[in-house]
Amino acid sequence: MEAQGLLIERIFLTVFPLVAIVTVGFIYARRYKPDMNVANQINIDVFVPALIFAVLSAESFDLIKYQSLAIGAAIVVLGSGLLLLPFCRLFKVHPKTFIPPMMFSNSGNLGIPLIVLAFGEHALQAAVVLFLVENVLHFTVGIYILDHKTRLLNLLRMPMIVATILGLVWSGFNLPIPESVHTFIDMLGQIAIPLMLFALGVRMTSVDFSNWRIGTYSAVLCPLSGIAIALLCQQFLQLDPVQLAYLVVFGALPPAVLNYMIAERYNQEPHQVASIVLLGNMGSLIFIPLTLAFVL
Repeated sequence: MEAQGLLIERIFLTVFPLVAIVTVGFIYARRYKPDMNVANQINIDVFVPALIFAVLSAESFDLIKYQSLAIGAAIVVLGSGLLLLPFCRLFKVHPKTFIPPMMFSNSGNLGIPLIVLAFGEHALQAAVVLFLVENVLHFTVGIYILDHKTRLLNLLRMPMIVATILGLVWSGFNLPIPESVHTFIDMLGQIAIPLMLFALGVRMTSVDFSNWRIGTYSAVLCPLSGIAIALLCQQFLQLDPVQLAYLVVFGALPPAVLNYMIAERYNQEPHQVASIVLLGNMGSLIFIPLTLAFVL
């Protein structure tokens, strides 16, 4: 009984701060209707790259240590799309509308803070690796799904990718970083996570429930498919128990808000995608605690 109480307390301490920040963003946006475009752009161009570089350039970062985890993350992303592809005909929804949100999860806004809060600060490196794998696939495979004419070389212009390359170079060659510079970059990076969560709350005010049926199906299928693929990966990846827990939590994450923004840009039924994203993130209030109870 005591062990169950400690588990419930740990899950609450993990989930509550995330939900609270998202709720603050939602309430603030309902009252003041802020324009988050500039803040989101700065986060993507400055704060998130700073976080990535600060983590990857650290002396303690070992890329080889997370090699199997990165492979597992890629399999979870791609495997979820393949597993759920037959449901497009069942739900009478276009694959370009349904499949990307099922593949590309909220590994930034929700995933990084969730994994850090659930497993401790030492899990930040793994959380960033999972985020990078998902993000790179989103801006390559995900964009290609919507537009076969896209130029993948444009990926190299993204600040997050540049920060990743520089961080790995710094870590790989053990290049020194002055303490003052490291503190400066680290402080910039610390802005990224709470701003992501706040922006998620703001974004939730701009979508509706007009396509609630497909959104409800997605809220269940997205985490179940991700968890199933993650557990299947373990049969041949043989991850240690901690990294397996990271991968299962990664698989349980809801659709990324970015799916809605990209669908809007490519005019791919953005209202349906909005419902999938919104209800998927609402459904995570049920699936995330259950997943934490499973892995902790």
